[in-house]
Amino acid sequence: MKARITVATVATALTLPLLATGQSVQVDPNLPTYRPTAGVSGSVKSIGSDTLNNLMTLWAEQFRAFYPNVKIEIEGKGSSTAPPALIEGQSQFGPMSREMKSSERDAFQKKFGYEPTHVRVAVDALGVFVNKDNPIDHLTIDQLRRIFSVEGPDLTWGDLGLTGAWANRSVSLYGRNSASGTYGYFKKHAMGSADYKPSVKEQPGSSSVIQGVATDRFGIGYSGIGYKTADVKAVALAVDDSDEAFPATAEYAYSGDYPLARFLYIYVNLRPGSRLDPLRSEFLKMVFSQQGQEITVKDGYFPVNKGIAREDLAKVGVLAP
Repeated sequence: MKARITVATVATALTLPLLATGQSVQVDPNLPTYRPTAGVSGSVKSIGSDTLNNLMTLWAEQFRAFYPNVKIEIEGKGSSTAPPALIEGQSQFGPMSREMKSSERDAFQKKFGYEPTHVRVAVDALGVFVNKDNPIDHLTIDQLRRIFSVEGPDLTWGDLGLTGAWANRSVSLYGRNSASGTYGYFKKHAMGSADYKPSVKEQPGSSSVIQGVATDRFGIGYSGIGYKTADVKAVALAVDDSDEAFPATAEYAYSGDYPLARFLYIYVNLRPGSRLDPLRSEFLKMVFSQQGQEITVKDGYFPVNKGIAREDLAKVGVLAP
């Protein structure tokens, strides 16, 4: 069996209380309940990940319920928009569905003299989706490379094991555009950094990928698990034919068995040794609270635990190390 390609820290950093397999994930009961404090005002802007766009919006709505006079503007056109927005001072939060590239970190450091800081706000099992009527139930990473990359031929569903009316139907491909962190993450981890086929229908957002697959009986696409709807299904994934296929659930994202598990991040500009201003500090405290991580679950992603919360809040000076 090949070495797992999942982000190893997902498996090693997370030990969360789960209900039985197939049931809902619980938020870590050791996370604190958020309580508002005095002295929080002003406005902030978030520019970055489409994968995190809905989640950031829900967190902002909850935060405004605590602080009605605070203004939070959310823009989610893709993770690659986060670094330049932080560098140019156009945003205070930079949500990303991948870690910054070395070139992005270098550009930030050239401007400020230090690297950006990130916190891990949720866990995603990047889903590979087919139409709900498609009988296929699992695929391998090797097959995904053949399906989506130029290294493989154009395929029919018969090439992937389906029979009958499906056998001779071409596989119709949906994906994200190059501004997306999910585009880059999938290219690296599912395709071995090979280029995408020209036939991939690039979509401006995750919901567009899901909509495309939902309306195309022979479609397949990839998106954050939080965008799943009743009109599509996420197939189980294995690394190769000798490996067991695991579904895109919290249990297997946390264990690292699902091969496309990843953290989702928020980047901030924070000079080393300093602390965040009260508005950003309280927003992140709310994100890492019971209420914040319950919103994570509501949006279809998987929560982080108290250990991750304390470690990352300490990184931004909100808690003592």
